[in-house]
Amino acid sequence: MDAAQAAALRDIQARIREGRPLRIAGHGSKDFYGGWLTPTGTAEPLPVLSTTALSGVLAYEPSELYLTALAGTPLADVEALLAEHGQHLAFEPPRFVGATSGGQGTIGGMVATGLSGPARATAGAVRDHVLGLSMLNGQGELLHFGGTVMKNVAGYDVSRLMAGAMGVLGFIAQVTLKVLPRPVASATLRFESAQEAALVQMNRWAGQPLPISATAWWDGALVLRLSGAEAAVSAAVRKLGGDMIPEAMAAPFWLGLRDQSDEFFLGARRAVHGGASMWRIAVPATTPAMSLHGEQLIEWGGAQRWVVTPMAAGQLREMVAAAGGHATLFYANDKSAGAFSPLGPQLTRIHKELKRQFDPAGIFNPGRLYPDL
Repeated sequence: MDAAQAAALRDIQARIREGRPLRIAGHGSKDFYGGWLTPTGTAEPLPVLSTTALSGVLAYEPSELYLTALAGTPLADVEALLAEHGQHLAFEPPRFVGATSGGQGTIGGMVATGLSGPARATAGAVRDHVLGLSMLNGQGELLHFGGTVMKNVAGYDVSRLMAGAMGVLGFIAQVTLKVLPRPVASATLRFESAQEAALVQMNRWAGQPLPISATAWWDGALVLRLSGAEAAVSAAVRKLGGDMIPEAMAAPFWLGLRDQSDEFFLGARRAVHGGASMWRIAVPATTPAMSLHGEQLIEWGGAQRWVVTPMAAGQLREMVAAAGGHATLFYANDKSAGAFSPLGPQLTRIHKELKRQFDPAGIFNPGRLYPDL
């Protein structure tokens, strides 16, 4: 860190040591996600503990396939740097550029929310690419976990624990990520298909040696992306058939799906303003088509399903649980049912104990993950 970054970190530590509840935020692009923050005993909004002063890439070794960046570093800046060296973040994290607040996603927000894009099913999730991180606990102490390569990680894997924790355990200061070379070749194929047949086809493809990097079904169209060596992609195109989508059209499609700025998600947000809710559903990929009232989009070979619906939260969660999955209330005007699926007694106890160890005074993001955390 340079002098200005170190001074910013000391200021953040001082804010934490005041002992008041705080809302962690970067540029605000993901403020909509998770539960509403619930300050105790006041109707005033929580003060913001901003990550934006902690911005910049601290280390990047293209040959070693890792990068270390401060939490407030814009995700777009990191990806631009990686692109100069033919590398990328393989899990395609959504950036939400202008999607909700006109902000832009940051490295800290990317890890805290744990959201991944179209390549999640084949490249892994955010937590699979986190090698290490530094964080501030509820006492303002700077803690370091992990390293720069997987073999350096020993003991409790706190680095990955922070992925998807919504900031309730601590303030992420910097992150070290595994980066990978960009695919040499890619191709996108389109097939006309009903939802039931599309799910069967996606699972059939998953059992074959094909260079699949993403799948998506919506409104009667199944779209498949192939990525990898030129020979492997060309052979798969010949084998599978379908309609080839030119790269000039395919790239914006996958980008819109990743950043949730395409037609489905734009329509979903309009529907939410009209009283509907958008749910993110995780189920086994082999789960048949679900009879959910509303419009659906399916990703990750069938494992992630988005639905825009007026269905009651309890009814929808009951149907999803019966299929062996869980449902997250993603966009909604009313989140009184909880953004995330309720936990059982044992998991609740584990969550509370983790919170007590890292943030005993309840300073960080109260209510963002669960109402009592």
